[in-house]
Amino acid sequence: MTDTSRRFEAEALPHLDAAYNFARWLARSESDAEDIVQDAMLRAFKVFGNFRGENPKPWLLAIVRNCWLSRMGDPRRKLTLGSDQLETMASEASDPEEEAMQSSESRRLQTYMALLPDEFREVLVLREMEDLSYQQIAEALAIPTGTVMSRLARARGLLREKWSEADELR
Repeated sequence: MTDTSRRFEAEALPHLDAAYNFARWLARSESDAEDIVQDAMLRAFKVFGNFRGENPKPWLLAIVRNCWLSRMGDPRRKLTLGSDQLETMASEASDPEEEAMQSSESRRLQTYMALLPDEFREVLVLREMEDLSYQQIAEALAIPTGTVMSRLARARGLLREKWSEADELR
């Protein structure tokens, strides 16, 4: 095993779950997410010898996003999800017992997040689920830090609106 392989295994592979989680939220499909992550990890491994940063997580997540953009393309990404697709996205349980154990609030949140436009969902997942700093998100998405902050605020606001609307209907 080469030094680069050992470094990749020690520094990048621990972020495999984060890469999959991010790809899952972007692609809205488990099988697409698996393909995206596989492609991203191969690309990352090929160029890892050139990586000079301190934290490979934002770098790896940027590769995941680029693989998603390459794979899905703009026309397909902009399709609106139907209610049956949203239900599938909201309930990732593989059997009734697991489904019963998921809280209704968790499913509700997942559904609302799935409805967010891509640019808002990206920053929200990276900040709240992957715990990246604003600067790391900016690096991963190749956008200014101010844009990260405004998109994050807008994403949180949209989630709040959806949550409040649903509460009022109850």
